[in-house]
Amino acid sequence: MELIEKAIEFENRKHVYKSTNEKIVASREVKTLILELNEIYKENKDSEIMEMMKRLTVIKKKVEKRLKGRPDA
Repeated sequence: MELIEKAIEFENRKHVYKSTNEKIVASREVKTLILELNEIYKENKDSEIMEMMKRLTVIKKKVEKRLKGRPDA
């Protein structure tokens, strides 16, 4: 399962993004991984895949939060 290996590699990667472009690329990459894992999950109903998707979703939310920035007060 090459896709699961990619997801594990992304999950273990250091998540320090200096530029906006790096954040955008990371957000798109993790979104793609989650959607592809979801297709596999629909067929297998494997709880490990669901847990992996949950962890990736947390990472995705953090990246998108940094991407949007601080709201102006």
